[in-house]
Amino acid sequence: MTRSRTMGVTATAPHLASPILAFVLAIAFLIPGVAAHAGNDKGLSKEDKACLECHAKPGLDMTLADGKKLSLYIPAKAFAESTHNSSGCDGCHSEIDMKSHGTEKKIISGKREQSLALMDSCRDCHKKTVKQYEDSVHAALVQEGSQKAPLCSDCHNPHATRSAKDMTGHAEPVPCEKCHESIARAYTESVHGQAGDEALVCTDCHHTHNVKAASLGENLKNECLSCHRDAVAKHKVWLPNTERHLEAVSCPACHSPKAKRRVNLRLYDGVARQQVSEKVGVPQFVRMAQVADMDGAGLDGRALWSLLQDFNRSGEEGKMVLRGRLEVQTGVEAHQLAKKSQAIKDCDTCHREGAESFQSVSVTMAGPDGRPLRHDARKGVLNSAESLGSVGGFYAIGSTRIKLLDTLLILTLIAGIGIPVAHLAVKWLSNRARAKRVVAEARSAAQAKGQTSPDDRRPGGNTPN
Repeated sequence: MTRSRTMGVTATAPHLASPILAFVLAIAFLIPGVAAHAGNDKGLSKEDKACLECHAKPGLDMTLADGKKLSLYIPAKAFAESTHNSSGCDGCHSEIDMKSHGTEKKIISGKREQSLALMDSCRDCHKKTVKQYEDSVHAALVQEGSQKAPLCSDCHNPHATRSAKDMTGHAEPVPCEKCHESIARAYTESVHGQAGDEALVCTDCHHTHNVKAASLGENLKNECLSCHRDAVAKHKVWLPNTERHLEAVSCPACHSPKAKRRVNLRLYDGVARQQVSEKVGVPQFVRMAQVADMDGAGLDGRALWSLLQDFNRSGEEGKMVLRGRLEVQTGVEAHQLAKKSQAIKDCDTCHREGAESFQSVSVTMAGPDGRPLRHDARKGVLNSAESLGSVGGFYAIGSTRIKLLDTLLILTLIAGIGIPVAHLAVKWLSNRARAKRVVAEARSAAQAKGQTSPDDRRPGGNTPN
């Protein structure tokens, strides 16, 4: 009996052990998970920990009105280590009612709309930074309705944003390549991208939040000179009229040797000495350029003059001028900078008849956000004497330029050299003639004196013994 009872117990033990073992194993695996979660949320408030009871679960998401999924998962450790943990969840999500949160359905039209709405929360704490962003070209694109222009959350994960001080002096990486993929690829192959630990990042030249149009004013040149401060002195060793070249030729035009170039005729205020920009809500350039270029073939010399007159009618007479600059044609080419040993130094590249650099010409005016509004000019506009009054200030000796200016330049050089030489020759001949005359007069005087000497005037005409 005892044995059979023992046998019975022995026989039934496996059936009882299976659920017990499963429970024990579950507890064994659960305890480390609980401990890990407790360690991940260290430093968070009681309220934030309550939020993370649900939001720290991987896979948590919601379906938006457009059918896409919005992840609601927030890693506890990343949020605890972020600079936003001091603000807490309700610092940005104060509109959430904890009593009804999770029980009533909330309709969100899309991810971008959600990000736009939450930018007001960014402004509450980061007023100065948001103001810089609102003055940038990125914000201008957002106002135009762009679905790709970056918002705060496109560059900064709001639940894992680290303080720059906590990142050993390096700012949080900014994923510019998400929108500027071709430029990023060109940059990595450039001399700057191949500089190893000293390689520049996008924000070194374009800044972080107040990103401006690179083509506006002297932005591009100034950024180059901010590092290459001895550029002017080094160019003066071999480049004549250095300041004028650096003013009229952009850096990539020579330092991206494989790029295609064009002449950009920018509308320029000759009195204020700055590039002209359109005012917000007052579009002029596109309309005026189309009126001047009625057949759509591109602006010729007369059309350029007409365009300038149209702009100057509303302001001071003669204030608006065209100021030319040689540039590369695309932003990708502007980032394909080569080693300085490969830079163009051959003057013949531009200063020859038929130079390729002058075959593409455009007229631009800066838009309200600084980006260029562009209208093409005809291929031969830089050769036409009709353009003398509008583009005469942009001139390259010997290239495909206005022939009248070449002729006038030659005549000026001849006059500049010939007149002083002629003046010296006339002066020399005049002095020589004067000297001859003085000698002749002296001889005549001497001869006259010899003919009427005192001895000849004595009575008898003889000298006494």
